[in-house]
Amino acid sequence: MTPPKDPSSADAEQPIGLNTLKPAPGSRKPRKRVGRGHGSGMGKTSGRGHKGAGSRAGSKERARFEGGQMPIHMRMRKLRGPHMKKSMPFEMFRTQTQAVNLRDLDARFDSGADVTLESLKDKGLCNRKGVAVKILAKGEVTKPLTVHAHAFSASARAAIEAAGGTCHIQSD
Repeated sequence: MTPPKDPSSADAEQPIGLNTLKPAPGSRKPRKRVGRGHGSGMGKTSGRGHKGAGSRAGSKERARFEGGQMPIHMRMRKLRGPHMKKSMPFEMFRTQTQAVNLRDLDARFDSGADVTLESLKDKGLCNRKGVAVKILAKGEVTKPLTVHAHAFSASARAAIEAAGGTCHIQSD
């Protein structure tokens, strides 16, 4: 622990200004001078070691260098454009929906129930916030239901209406 400075010292009396600023002790080190003989500690191979790619001039020590193997940006597929399902590597243009099947509606709702997005969330059928809900026709519905969703498959719509229910497109 360092003893506190005496307030009457010359440093304390001098005002702080741009002319008195100094770096913190130990934060600045002199530049390493390589290739200046054995006595310097950085002679002969100048800290590069013996042989190998790292000892040669023009060595590839940049980020993303993979040691000569085919780089990842060259291994990725190169199809372009949003019009193909496989075109973009990270599928930026693919639309997202969460599917709810007819069998789940039939199992969780009573006859004549009003199936809204909130009631679907309460029953645990759609949990992803901000993602559209689409009703799909897996299974069958035996009760008349009033279903509100963002989208319906054609066969799901036909099955709901055949059971005496109605379909309403929800817009956000």
